[in-house]
Amino acid sequence: MTASTKTSGNVLDRNIYMDGEYLRKNPDWHVEESPWKAKQIIRMLKHNHLQPMTICEVGCGAGEVLKQLQEHSDSECRFCGYEISPQAFEMCRMRSNERLQFKLADIGREENVFFDLMLVLDVIEHLEDYFSFLRNIRPKSDYKIFHIPLDLCAQTVLRKNGILKRRDLYAHIHYFTKETALRTLEEVGYEVLDHFYTTRMIDLPIDRLQKILRFPRKICFALHPDLTVRALGGFALLVLAR
Repeated sequence: MTASTKTSGNVLDRNIYMDGEYLRKNPDWHVEESPWKAKQIIRMLKHNHLQPMTICEVGCGAGEVLKQLQEHSDSECRFCGYEISPQAFEMCRMRSNERLQFKLADIGREENVFFDLMLVLDVIEHLEDYFSFLRNIRPKSDYKIFHIPLDLCAQTVLRKNGILKRRDLYAHIHYFTKETALRTLEEVGYEVLDHFYTTRMIDLPIDRLQKILRFPRKICFALHPDLTVRALGGFALLVLAR
C-alpha cells in the first residue's frame, strides 16, 4: 500500500497498515494466495509474449508473490518490492536475495525509478484517492498488471453485511465491477491491453459460504462468465495496461 493509504475498520482516520491493525486482522498477510497470484501473472505475460527483465510490486505485502515469480523467471530478471507497512516489510526481508530487493518506501515519492513491469495487486480498493495514485505511478514503468477484486455483485449487495465484511476485515473502501475497473484505468490515461477474470473463490474458497458457492460458481462461470461474476461474485480482474 502507498503512504497515502489511510483507513481503519470503521473510519478513515489512521493508517492501519503502519500501526499494526491490518496485521492483527490478517496475520499471514495473504501469503497463502501468493503462488496462485504468481500463476495468474505468468499466464498474462505468456499470453502477451512479454519477458520483462525488471519487475516491481507496489504494496508487496510479505513479498511472496515476487519470490514465486523469481523462481519462474529468467535468471537475469531483477525484482523490487515496495511496502509502507513496517510489519509486512519485516516479512519481506527474509525473502530478499541478490536479485530480489525490498524497500520500506512509497514508490510515489521515489525519483528516477523505472521498471519494465509494475505489479499493483489488490491495492487500489484500499486507497482513499486511487485516481491520484494511478496517475502518479503511470510514468514509473512500461507495463502494469493490476489485480482488482470485483466486490460489487448481486450476492454481496443483497446480503446485509456482504460489503461490510470486506470493509471491516480487508479494509476495502472502494468496490468495483469489471466495467468500472476498466473505465477507471482508461479515465486516468491507461491503455488497457488485455484482461481476464481470476477465479479466486473457486480456486481458494476461504470460509463456509464460499465453499458452498464454489460449485455453483464453477458451473455457472463455465456457461456464462459475465453473468456469474455480476450475480455470484467471488472473482477479480487481472488487467495488463500501459
